[in-house]
Amino acid sequence: MAELTIAEKLKNLFELQVVDSKIDEIQIMKGELPMEVSDLEDDIAGLETRIGRLEGQIQELEGEMSRHTANVKEAEALIERYQTQMDNVKNNREYDALTKEIEMQRLDIQLAEKKMRQSRVELEKKQETLGATNERIDGKRKDLEVKKVELEKIIEKTEKEEDKLKKESEKARKTIEDRLIKAYDKIRTSYRNGLSVVSVERNSCGGCFNKIPPQLQLEIGQRKKIIACEHCGRILVDQQIVAEVKGEPTTTA
Repeated sequence: MAELTIAEKLKNLFELQVVDSKIDEIQIMKGELPMEVSDLEDDIAGLETRIGRLEGQIQELEGEMSRHTANVKEAEALIERYQTQMDNVKNNREYDALTKEIEMQRLDIQLAEKKMRQSRVELEKKQETLGATNERIDGKRKDLEVKKVELEKIIEKTEKEEDKLKKESEKARKTIEDRLIKAYDKIRTSYRNGLSVVSVERNSCGGCFNKIPPQLQLEIGQRKKIIACEHCGRILVDQQIVAEVKGEPTTTA
């Protein structure tokens, strides 16, 4: 396969830039939606984890309250039994022992009731937090549904065109040597507008708009070597290449 001329290399690079810029336009049309959808999905996953944890804590607190209630009932039953036994005591020692047991059970009831109150306060806090978290996740889910519908509409409208452009981009890349592709990608990722190859427009770089000296413009037009803007590093092409790629009439720089 014959070595491509500099003019052919520049033309291939600009063709790739044109295709990639069209892909960028589709991404701009999608805007922040893909990121917003992803962020909302992450938020919902985090809230679901929190809800699961809160529900588990609520179950534990309810279990504790049930145990305290059972302890109170058991202590009350023992008090009732000891009081019945007191009617049949034979001496002071038995009476004092039963009195002590009753007092111990009453202390157990007081302790259990105190723990129940604490658990109830904590339970109410957890339930309130759970309610607020459920409201929050419902709002997030509604927002996600709206964003997904918006994104799906854009994808439906642009999917075929985007797939076609991506194939064209891949095809164009195969015509360009690795060294130039690496340089192209490095420059492209350095700028938000994704412009790596630009034309000379009104004696200025089409990327950073800095003036290009007449001698350098002449060299760009001769296409004997690949020239980059001394200010932004973008690869420069003349209007003739732009016209050839876009099928437009040639205009002077």
